[in-house]
Amino acid sequence: MSVKSCEKVEKSQVELVIEVEAEAFDAAMEKAYRKMRDKIRVPGFRPGKAPRKMIEGMYGPEVFFDEAINFAFPDAYEAAVKEKELHVVGYPSVELVGECTRQGFTFKATAPVYPDVTLGEYKGLSAPKEEVKADAEAVERRLNALTERNTRLVSVEREAQEGDIAVIDYEGFLNGKPFDGGKGSSYSLELGSHSFVPGFEEQVIGMKSGDEKDLDITFPENYHADLAGKAVVFKVKCSEVKEKEVPALDDEFAKDVSSFDTLEELKADLEREVNEELQKQADQAFEDLLMEKVAEGITVEIPEVMVENQMRQFLQNFRSQIAQQGIPYDQYLQITGLTEEKILEDAREPALRQVRMDLAVLAIIKAEEIEASEEDITAEYEKLAEQFGMDVETVKKYIQEEQVKDQICSRKAVEVVVQNATATKPEKKEEGEEKKPARKPRKKKTETTEGEEEKKPARKPRKKKTEDAAEEEAAAKDGE
Repeated sequence: MSVKSCEKVEKSQVELVIEVEAEAFDAAMEKAYRKMRDKIRVPGFRPGKAPRKMIEGMYGPEVFFDEAINFAFPDAYEAAVKEKELHVVGYPSVELVGECTRQGFTFKATAPVYPDVTLGEYKGLSAPKEEVKADAEAVERRLNALTERNTRLVSVEREAQEGDIAVIDYEGFLNGKPFDGGKGSSYSLELGSHSFVPGFEEQVIGMKSGDEKDLDITFPENYHADLAGKAVVFKVKCSEVKEKEVPALDDEFAKDVSSFDTLEELKADLEREVNEELQKQADQAFEDLLMEKVAEGITVEIPEVMVENQMRQFLQNFRSQIAQQGIPYDQYLQITGLTEEKILEDAREPALRQVRMDLAVLAIIKAEEIEASEEDITAEYEKLAEQFGMDVETVKKYIQEEQVKDQICSRKAVEVVVQNATATKPEKKEEGEEKKPARKPRKKKTETTEGEEEKKPARKPRKKKTEDAAEEEAAAKDGE
């Protein structure tokens, strides 16, 4: 193999002209012969036993050319890419140059490559940053959540009221016949949670343990196609009513749920927690705004294949989210009226933003000559091991060192931007104004989401956050 030319062309592509010489082509011809000989009939020989020269004598050497080219091309192309140290990002388009003979052939391969990126400003940037302080309401919400977690459920012999838990068996009927997804048993329904179809919980209120009741329900017009606007009957049996026994907020409560002796000490600690979380959110929002500016400021010609690859990755992540909810993907498309083409179309703009962000981060890594030290890598593996609940050696089997290095370097690149930026006071937003979220560098953090144990008759699919592919592998191992 020899590379006759290597030239950059438009849209971040490289055009390679590669020659496959006689020796390499003859080896490919031998492979083609071994693959095809069983299907070529030669008088006097059993199938597959005719010598190559005999077949070439009858049919001409050209009989093997097409298959030999298919064998020779990949090795020659990969060798050329390696020789020219190209970072290709997609499959090449290929065409023959001239004729193929026993002496070999020449082909032209046009391949998309990682684009050249010209950084704009990435130091000395400014962005608004919120000054955070936990207000009394935030602390109160945290205290209420703590109270809720320590609330007991006590069985009562009375009619169910809003706020109670009704333990019910139910089954839905459409035109007298049960419908899919309309049945549940021993389900603990919090009355007033609005987790079931409108009108359901309101009719359970007033039922006592042992009561049975038929609920007349009309599904909303925007419900999925099979039931939208339909009138159904749910047969419900209440087996138990429970009320919440809320603990008193006093010093004894603080002692029971924490290491503090007084309620005031507990509130002070909750305020500290809220402030820390708010500060992390403010820091992240500041970082996102800065990195969005960096990404918008680069000059780059992005190959379409990079955007398409990211779109497909978003689609794969979306399919994984749906699967985690226990919903068949095809069924989800049918229920929502979406098509895969529409999902991909909607993913194009965020995919382009993500690609620009990734390219910007890589350009900073190159400009700043950022590297990951052995100490960095060791510390990252130890953090991941703790995160996944595994030992370090097990994590290494699932997350390659190159992935860890990339993550470390990306984080350091973002730190360069943040450390050289200025935080400004945010402008007051008009009431109802929303801020578009910025795309940010991808991070390999673990996110676990528990699936619902029972199917509720009126719950619609909820979207979950996507998980990084490396995390999914480790999480899958953890679940074995």
